[in-house]
Amino acid sequence: MFPAELRPDATGLAFVGGVLDVATIEAAYARGLFPWRGGVDIPWYLPDPRAVLPVGGFRASRSLAKLRDAGGFEVAFDRDVVGVQRRCATTARRHEDATWISPDMMAVYAELVARGIAHGVEILRDGVPVGGLYGLAFGRFFHGESMYYVERDASKLALWALSTALAARDFELIDCQVPTAHLTSLGVETWPSTRYLARLAANRDVPSRHGSWATWTPAW
Repeated sequence: MFPAELRPDATGLAFVGGVLDVATIEAAYARGLFPWRGGVDIPWYLPDPRAVLPVGGFRASRSLAKLRDAGGFEVAFDRDVVGVQRRCATTARRHEDATWISPDMMAVYAELVARGIAHGVEILRDGVPVGGLYGLAFGRFFHGESMYYVERDASKLALWALSTALAARDFELIDCQVPTAHLTSLGVETWPSTRYLARLAANRDVPSRHGSWATWTPAW
């Protein structure tokens, strides 16, 4: 579906069109593309530079470590991936009036969850979700999609927990898509797209271990 040669514009937009289904998502992520909404005329992005977090490379501040050590939080993997996505879509954010997580995107992600491709991490307090993230796993890459929090630093704890758990299982990178100052403060690196795509190409030959992560725990 995607052209042999992609020519992203200055915003990273590389292609418009297609449909949202599992086969298209798999083909897109193998090329470094990701959608930023569903519906008609789907935009597919290939940003340059790319934000990546080498697994195990999360930079935890002293205050975040104290928050973890204080207890009171539970970390859950794949407890409710669809719920994580829904909370990412509905949790209010500063400087954002709407969400890119459309109903058709949620529908295809439900299928990705069923196939053990999509995964979620949540931080809970007293059984109530207070932050989390979700994304896709292919080979040794985890492609992060979105995060949310309703309690301060809860999404940071989710990313930290994920990074350590992936490192313990020989994963290589967490794709964070677009660099931001916030991500950089957490240890996320900024790579030229050429470097990212070279690592992604090597990752295509790595077998994916699709399935539930419900028994996972952080390795921190």
